[in-house]
Amino acid sequence: TVRTMHPIMVTIQGRRCSPDLGLIERLLLEHPDWGRSRLSVALCEQWNWRAANGQLKDMACRSLLLRLEQAGLVRLPPRQRPSPNGFRNRAPLRVPHCREPIACSLTELTPLEITCVENADAADRLFRCLLNTHHYLGLRNTVGENMKYLVRSRDGRPLACLLFGAAAWKCAARDAWIGWQPSARERNLPYLANNTRFLVLPWVRVPHLASHVLARIARRIQADWQAKYAHGLHCLETFVDVARHRGVCYRAANWQPVGHTTGRSRNDRRHRLCVPTKAIYLYPLSRDCRRRLCDGT
Repeated sequence: TVRTMHPIMVTIQGRRCSPDLGLIERLLLEHPDWGRSRLSVALCEQWNWRAANGQLKDMACRSLLLRLEQAGLVRLPPRQRPSPNGFRNRAPLRVPHCREPIACSLTELTPLEITCVENADAADRLFRCLLNTHHYLGLRNTVGENMKYLVRSRDGRPLACLLFGAAAWKCAARDAWIGWQPSARERNLPYLANNTRFLVLPWVRVPHLASHVLARIARRIQADWQAKYAHGLHCLETFVDVARHRGVCYRAANWQPVGHTTGRSRNDRRHRLCVPTKAIYLYPLSRDCRRRLCDGT
């Protein structure tokens, strides 16, 4: 028999939801041979839980199931195979690449070749190797909506990497600049993307390269995001560690400084973590981006 479940509220990817615990328990009883992946797919289909491009939000559902199990609300079947995150988070393979110093004017490298990196192709392996080796934060697996760019010179030499992903769920200075209410933030957060990594390779010394790349990306990311996820973006954000960087390239590319973080991590739900203060920069992708983020149009 299936027990009567009292509704609960949980937050997944910054959104409040009330999962149907009775449905989860019924599916587990009716299909004892199902693994966790099959269960999450079935739940996504039952709930019509899809991204804007129609893809099932399978990974978000699995995160929800794990949290429900940790809270003692459901009992999931044993894992049938090791978690794929263990493989995703392994240090990427070393990919040979040119490290010859590049010190010249920007015009000697242009037109730059900027490509969207697809998962598991040769460019993706190089992208992961470069960030993991040369960025001080390294690179773990990417989840949710994201866009990876690899920048090369006109003769094919790698110059820079950029990664855009999910925006921070809450950020006081950003939210005050936008002016949205919590309900609008939860509804429209997918229209804001975070530049979580920006790496100009350490042997590249080219004046104005970083701001030029940011400007090029800002002109194309709307169309790239629309093509990949079937919805556009209204604004970009980034957080610059003020102990390491001054944010000069963002200001030169017309990103707007709107304040500083409070020294908490985006994962600090219990107010226990202390991280470096970061400057917050925003780049509106349209003149009325604040209205669009507040109204959802």
